[in-house]
Amino acid sequence: MAHPISFKAGSFHLPSFRHKNSPIVSALPFSVAVARKELRNALRINLERGLMVSAMFHCAVIGGYYGIEYYNSLEEDVPVVKLRIVKYSDLGPPPSITNSMTAPVVGVAKIGRPSIGTPIPVPDAEINPEQTIATQTELSSVVGPGIEGDAGGAGEKIQITEDVKIEDEPGMNEFVPVEKSPQVVQAAKPVYPEIARRAGMEGTVWVNILVDKTGKPKKAVVVKEDASGIFSQAAVDAAMKYQFTPAYMNTGPVKVWVAIKFKFQLTDLNK
Repeated sequence: MAHPISFKAGSFHLPSFRHKNSPIVSALPFSVAVARKELRNALRINLERGLMVSAMFHCAVIGGYYGIEYYNSLEEDVPVVKLRIVKYSDLGPPPSITNSMTAPVVGVAKIGRPSIGTPIPVPDAEINPEQTIATQTELSSVVGPGIEGDAGGAGEKIQITEDVKIEDEPGMNEFVPVEKSPQVVQAAKPVYPEIARRAGMEGTVWVNILVDKTGKPKKAVVVKEDASGIFSQAAVDAAMKYQFTPAYMNTGPVKVWVAIKFKFQLTDLNK
């Protein structure tokens, strides 16, 4: 007959008897084989729980890492618009509503009587009777010299059919106040240069894009590159394919510069 024992493993306690001084024995006796079986069952259950908790912890850490990387990549692709905040105290006083302000006094220089162009009478002997002065009708019928080039030969008239509007473009570092910044509507992925792909080169290019009043890129300029100009043309070509919402001021749409960063990575070729 097997001897009864008391066995304890972790949070499991299998009593066999009461205290040695207790006169009453109410616990059932357990053999070594039964205790070994209970220990194996407890070990299996605890091992499964430990593996499950460890797997959940690793998944949470890995998911958090990739989540932070994805969030940072979204922040880097946002267009950068330079804005300047002006304090209210720096602004001048507003104009009067009642128009009670007096007009500023402007000094006007006094102009004397002209000293030239005054007719001087001459003797009749010095007057040429054949000399006449052309009338306005005769002067208007005279055709001036033509412009050489695309306008044709001499004597041809040049007709302007529509007004030519000349708009100034803001400088790349010039501050342009806007109420609504341009937003990217359609982005373009740059083409990876073949020479860089073969050489296994990667790089980053920063491009400034001039967005016109319709939201289309009018000009693209590379301001910084860390690959010695290999990716410049590919970045400029991709920048000219971007589409934006126009920037607005209180008078309507305005032209502004927008900064875009292009990353060239070999891992993106397989995507």
